[in-house]
Amino acid sequence: MSPNGSDRSPRRPMRRKLLQALTAGLVLATATGCTYKDFPRLGMPTPVTEEAPRILSLWQGSWAAALAVGVLVWGLILWSAMFHRRSRTKIEVPPQTRYNMPIEALYTVVPIIIISVLFYFTARDETKLLDLSKKPDVTVNVVGFQWSWGFNYIADVPGSTGNAKTSPELLAIPDRFKKEFPANAGGVYDVGTPGTRNPQTGNPGPTLWLPEGKTVRFVLTSRDVIHSFWVVPFLMKQDVIPGHTNAFQVIPNHEGTFMGKCAELCGVDHSRMLFNVKVVSPERYEQHLKDLAKKGQTGYIPAGIAQTPHEKNRETNNL
Repeated sequence: MSPNGSDRSPRRPMRRKLLQALTAGLVLATATGCTYKDFPRLGMPTPVTEEAPRILSLWQGSWAAALAVGVLVWGLILWSAMFHRRSRTKIEVPPQTRYNMPIEALYTVVPIIIISVLFYFTARDETKLLDLSKKPDVTVNVVGFQWSWGFNYIADVPGSTGNAKTSPELLAIPDRFKKEFPANAGGVYDVGTPGTRNPQTGNPGPTLWLPEGKTVRFVLTSRDVIHSFWVVPFLMKQDVIPGHTNAFQVIPNHEGTFMGKCAELCGVDHSRMLFNVKVVSPERYEQHLKDLAKKGQTGYIPAGIAQTPHEKNRETNNL
């Protein structure tokens, strides 16, 4: 009983205020209508494709949810430590809580809700990012091998003859991707070694040229082991798997030269599997393909390991 004869504990108003403050903080952290531009990038580089902000927004939302959960948990820990500490004047066992169904239901249902929400947004964005329904303006076969990269530009380039749909070097690419190849695409290629460097920046690795504002499809194949194609400011990476072809497409919207690397531990010289991506105007891109043809880099380098019948059947069943 308090000194004024009331049974009301002086701690209750403070507890109520603390819970109200925690609730308000949780609502502010999760219910704001801000866009990705209103939050810090949290270690992510500036996006340079039209698709990258979607990835950045998912990243920021995951951090915001984690922070909100962390604040709630930290608050409950501090609340328990402050208001349920042992009394200096009384030696007693605190009230024991057992088989409290509302509390048990709460700490079971809340994590399920959090995971379900994260799963929904991840699945939604992944479906959008891997959508290949739009016909690409440019197709590049990215070839990973120990210990560098090759780039087959699938295009009809003056001075280059052939057909990408029937080229023996591209047998590893399934027919479902070849349907989108342009007609009479003799193509040109560029290939690097670990010692290759970009002539303008001096950065290591070969340089992949891309046109700004065009839909670019990457068809990823490997000659040996699993690699991972990662252009850092694209905020997206995808595995390059022998015997299986992956693909995704982006629209670069910033000119410049950007760093890329292999993001899959692929062997002793994995750290040397670097490359550059140079985004230029469509006119400069077309001129670059012509320059490769003049250098004699016409046709295609071998794309990689062909798919097994089992893998081909799986893809056919999914069409």
